[in-house]
Amino acid sequence: MTTAPWRDPALPAAARVDDLLSRMTLEEKTAQLYGVWVGASTDGDGVAPLQREMTADYDWDELITHGLGQLTRPFGTAPVDPALGAQALARAQRRIAEAGRFGIPALAHEECLAGFTAWQATAYPVPLAWGAAFDPPLVEEMGRRIGADLRAVGVHQGLAPVLDVVRDPRWGRVEETIGEDPYLVGTVGAAYVRGLESAGVVATLKHFAGYAASAGARNLAPVRAGVREFADVTLPPFEFALREGGARSVMAAYTDTDGIPASADPGLLTELLREQWGFTGTVVADYFGVGFLQTQHRVAGTEAEAAHAALAAGLDVELPTLKCYGKPLLEAVRAGEVPEELVDRAARRVLLQKCELGLLDEDWGPEPAGRIDLDSTANRALARRLAEESVVLLDNPDGVLPLSPDTRIAVVGPRAADALAMLGCYSFPSHVLTHHPDIPMGIEIPTVLEALRTELPDAKVTFAEGCGVDDPGTGGFEEAVARTAEADVCVAVLGDRAGLFGRGTSGEGCDATDLQLPGVQGELLDALVATGVPVVLVLLTGRPYALGRWHGRLAAAVQAFFPGEEGGPAVAGVLSGRVNPSGRLPVSVPQVPGGQPWTYLQPPLGLAGEVSNLDPTPLYAFGHGRSYTTFAWEYAAQDAAGAEITTDGSYDVTVAVRNTGDRAGAEVVQLYLHDPVATVTRPDVRLIGYQRLELDPGETRRVTFRFHADHSAFTDRTGRRVVEPGALELRLAASSAEVRHTARLTLTGPVREVGADRRLRCETEVAPATEETA
Repeated sequence: MTTAPWRDPALPAAARVDDLLSRMTLEEKTAQLYGVWVGASTDGDGVAPLQREMTADYDWDELITHGLGQLTRPFGTAPVDPALGAQALARAQRRIAEAGRFGIPALAHEECLAGFTAWQATAYPVPLAWGAAFDPPLVEEMGRRIGADLRAVGVHQGLAPVLDVVRDPRWGRVEETIGEDPYLVGTVGAAYVRGLESAGVVATLKHFAGYAASAGARNLAPVRAGVREFADVTLPPFEFALREGGARSVMAAYTDTDGIPASADPGLLTELLREQWGFTGTVVADYFGVGFLQTQHRVAGTEAEAAHAALAAGLDVELPTLKCYGKPLLEAVRAGEVPEELVDRAARRVLLQKCELGLLDEDWGPEPAGRIDLDSTANRALARRLAEESVVLLDNPDGVLPLSPDTRIAVVGPRAADALAMLGCYSFPSHVLTHHPDIPMGIEIPTVLEALRTELPDAKVTFAEGCGVDDPGTGGFEEAVARTAEADVCVAVLGDRAGLFGRGTSGEGCDATDLQLPGVQGELLDALVATGVPVVLVLLTGRPYALGRWHGRLAAAVQAFFPGEEGGPAVAGVLSGRVNPSGRLPVSVPQVPGGQPWTYLQPPLGLAGEVSNLDPTPLYAFGHGRSYTTFAWEYAAQDAAGAEITTDGSYDVTVAVRNTGDRAGAEVVQLYLHDPVATVTRPDVRLIGYQRLELDPGETRRVTFRFHADHSAFTDRTGRRVVEPGALELRLAASSAEVRHTARLTLTGPVREVGADRRLRCETEVAPATEETA
């Protein structure tokens, strides 16, 4: 029997797909453009916005006769044993392939924001914790492990990472972001993409673009970002992840920017993404995003018009389930209202991706191979290491930490004894399992209380909850104060409860009016401090909260951003001293609850000054973090008067860092750019490079940052990205506010326009110290 060209793996993918498309009917082509969400709830609380209203009915057996583009969350919709789920998915794929003329299976996708969102799968720290670790290689390894678990059960595409840059910390989805700086988000996000893609899983960049700048920090609210903010803050992380990570899919954001919804914006999805950046993969809708063009944005009067607008913009796949790209699109094409060329364009992109994944090959098979363990010992060890690296010691002025091994400890607070305190809103237990209260957690998650008792077996540890996370009751204060008064030290474990659409204090649709600690937790902390017993504050949160009210009154403060299933032991390890804290803040911690939005990327008039009585200076700056050891930085300027390079030149900045303490530790060397004069206002400082250094006591290592003039580029008044001549400062710093050394530089020559091929990363080189610097 002669093999059809589209089945021949020896032919180029493009030729195979062109042959296949030529044989397909309109129904078969459109069937490749939508997913189906089997088992999605249409009553009660959903896991996607407006899920109940937007989920359509369909006849499965009839539907799959034309083929199917995607299967939505076969593991992430309800608890399913991973091995049984893999077999069920394989059977479903066989049915889909056998039902259609061409035998093409669906592409299965899942959420994997902080691990595979499936029952019994490892719950890693949330992305905000990745940012706090400042360790891209470790995040890449995590991505690789998550990808391997996805592929082991038959999943092809992961809906991660989130590359939104925090613009307002009140936004509920801050926990899903990597931080408030585009360079940090871009470098860490690209590392995760490399890991996921190296396992053969299609990484999906989201949310493209501007979602985090929603007005008033309200989920899905309009975005009012200006052209330069969009170009210089919002977009660079996506460029990093495409160029350095090799991501093969992008998810369009829910939001509109200046009145244009992302899902219907050809300037964003086609002109910028494809024509300027050269992207060749698929663009998928955020869940119900195509339908929202009609129901929420009201830029379309019918489902067919919504489909037309999205396809014309360059959105290829409707997720999570068919609605606009089904019957409404078919009828509109047949009526001549939508050009069939738009269907062909999208179907070609989808089929090219399926071809790359081997789904068009005759020997394709969906059956899982080998034993499936989604929470392996190796996974847990990696989750522990990332959690430990992400914990930030905010303050320890009197050296109360580490705790004495035989001390009396009162552990107080609503987050101390709750396993869910470790998890973000896209972990399976928080995202799905709350709807199945009779099903066990599926993974072991030690609490801070349990872990501290294990960590310090000779200590006398008592516990009182004190209050709930966000309820107004203060009835537990008396017991909490009594336990504290009996102790040598109080560990107050406070923070967030992750949830969805108002069912938590952090998470999607759980936005905050201000940055006060939720509920009466602040009042509880006041009561504990008033006892006179030293209080160590431990925060388990999805966003930063204002701590100025307690500054100078706490014995120590520790911040952990939903650190995952191994977060309890990680935090306890920092408290005991087994772990030397090395996390750095990926977001600023404010002094006061109001005055938002604010991030450190401020031009001069965004900083404190005499023109306003409001001082936005954070209590703890971006990049801040303390250690149990000390470090000395040694920098010898090549030229005290400063160096000159051209607007296309480069310059090396080297600093030697020595561990001057008596224990091993990690320092994060950060490089910031200060541009004193430019043709548009610029941030006072912005991160352009960093390097995490692990140092033994007495050890010295040299870090060289290879600065290029491209790293000073910005968007000018005409919308061009340019490098301007003039003076610059390269600031070597321990945080955005703690500068250790400054290299002065002058760029000479003409203004130079740079494009999508500009240098994004400031390369670093780490070497042992020479005798001169040791």
